[in-house]
Amino acid sequence: MEPRRPRSHFDPEQHRPVLAPLVAELASAGALDARALDRLTKRHPKPEGGLFSKSEIIAGFRAFGGEVSEREFLDRLRLRPVRTLSGVTPVTVLTKPFPCPGTCIFCPSDVRMPKSYLADEPGAQRAEDNRFDPYLQTWNRLDAYRSMGHPVEKVELIVLGGTWSAHPEPYQIWFTKRCFDALNDFGAGVDGRADAGAAPGRYGALRAIDGREDRRYNDVLRSVSERLHASEHSSWADLEISQRRNEEAVSRCVGLSFETRPDRVTEKEVLRLRRLGATKVQLGVQSLSDDVLTANRRGHDVAASRRALARLRAAGFKLHVHWMANLLGATPASDAADFARIFEDPDFRPDELKVYPCLLVESAQLMGAYEQGAWRAYDDPVLLDLLAGCMAATPRYCRLTRVVRDFSAHDIVAGTHVANLRELAERELVRRGERCVDLRGREIRGAGFDPAALRLEATVYATSVGEEHFLEFVTPEDRLAGFLRLSLPRRASFVAELCRAALLREVHVYGASLAPGEREPERAQHMGIGRALVAEATARSQRAGYGRLSVISAVGTRGYYRALGFEDGDLYQHRTL
Repeated sequence: MEPRRPRSHFDPEQHRPVLAPLVAELASAGALDARALDRLTKRHPKPEGGLFSKSEIIAGFRAFGGEVSEREFLDRLRLRPVRTLSGVTPVTVLTKPFPCPGTCIFCPSDVRMPKSYLADEPGAQRAEDNRFDPYLQTWNRLDAYRSMGHPVEKVELIVLGGTWSAHPEPYQIWFTKRCFDALNDFGAGVDGRADAGAAPGRYGALRAIDGREDRRYNDVLRSVSERLHASEHSSWADLEISQRRNEEAVSRCVGLSFETRPDRVTEKEVLRLRRLGATKVQLGVQSLSDDVLTANRRGHDVAASRRALARLRAAGFKLHVHWMANLLGATPASDAADFARIFEDPDFRPDELKVYPCLLVESAQLMGAYEQGAWRAYDDPVLLDLLAGCMAATPRYCRLTRVVRDFSAHDIVAGTHVANLRELAERELVRRGERCVDLRGREIRGAGFDPAALRLEATVYATSVGEEHFLEFVTPEDRLAGFLRLSLPRRASFVAELCRAALLREVHVYGASLAPGEREPERAQHMGIGRALVAEATARSQRAGYGRLSVISAVGTRGYYRALGFEDGDLYQHRTL
């Protein structure tokens, strides 16, 4: 199976007689609504029939040029880059299907995919199209973004696929290196896709598992996945070379996350994640009830989640927790209480949170409990009431990234088929006279604002390792322009490099993503907001008696922190106070 390109090649020169006048007219037209844009494109149809797509029009502008900047031209098309309005461009890639250490009964077991993913999910489809090759996934996703007018200079790389920590170390190094290689090549205008995709990736022919059968996901995959292909090996030295290249690349990795299980987070694993360049870890906590975890065969207890979060927090990682409602043994009332504990308990209090109401699919072992009547899905009104309460209870320092899995309706045996649950829950909050104050709901996105009107807000709260300071610049309407997470640990970290240091865990400025050094009026990025936040964190660290400030920088942000006076350590950057 050859890797499928995201779209067929389009050569603007072949359409110059028709496309160039359309581009010129769009460049001089000013702001257009959808109807006016439709009229213009219909006046300049393709000779062979049909209309030029927005991506083809953009390709034409890039080939022929114009009297306005590319960003202004994109504004003419009203192509506001919604996906990149959080300040970075997210690129999600999936590891290949691989045996999983878990035995969770709620988990989909689609052997064509990494554990817990289904072939119909958009990200999973892209991964399969590219044979789960990290280079192809990364390069082609960047190409798709650029063709639609999105910036690709500052990339948040999100590696998904079951339990990352269960993969062999050589595969982890190789996978990460090839993602960096794709970033480096794409930014330099190098297309290395012809040399990628050598590893076998033919999982589509495997027969799907029925959750009522005795066959198991791991049994099917052991024969096809555990032995690494010759190409799936890289050394730490090779990875470090790719990382150093990325420090000055056009497309830089400004954030790197992996997902794993709490019982796999040892101190050694934390240090390995950091050496790979990780800055965030997605952790499947799922429930804060030992009874519920046991009933669902999760394979670890709540104490394991506490240990994992403490280790990751002590090492400076951003914490992205997964929590599930409607598991076997739970009720709407117990779920509401369980969710409340996430933020009441200092051992948890994550920075980001995914809420996954349980959706039953045929490959999950939960099918047996469902057919016996031991498990039932909450009906939509009950689920909506629960989610609205969860959203209202999410504090301003946490980003609620998701409230439902992106499963196709035909895959769901039992559970909600409502795709816009978040929107409906927000409406319910408005009806109740409440609102959601989480980060995602307050992002300034593409809105203009007066920098002089920004005010600094601070939320201080206790965690398992010390005191957390969440600093944010907000508008008078409480729209978020940028934030910083500062950890003031009360005891020595197991990471020797971080002993007796205050720790910057995240600095993030919102607004449409801009290239390093690029400035635009009324856009939050590159206006000094990040520097001001770091200065405030520095002052707080000094007042608290710390002699050093350390930062868990991404590979692509090392240069930024060097400019602020930080010096390179082994795994972190440091500044003497």
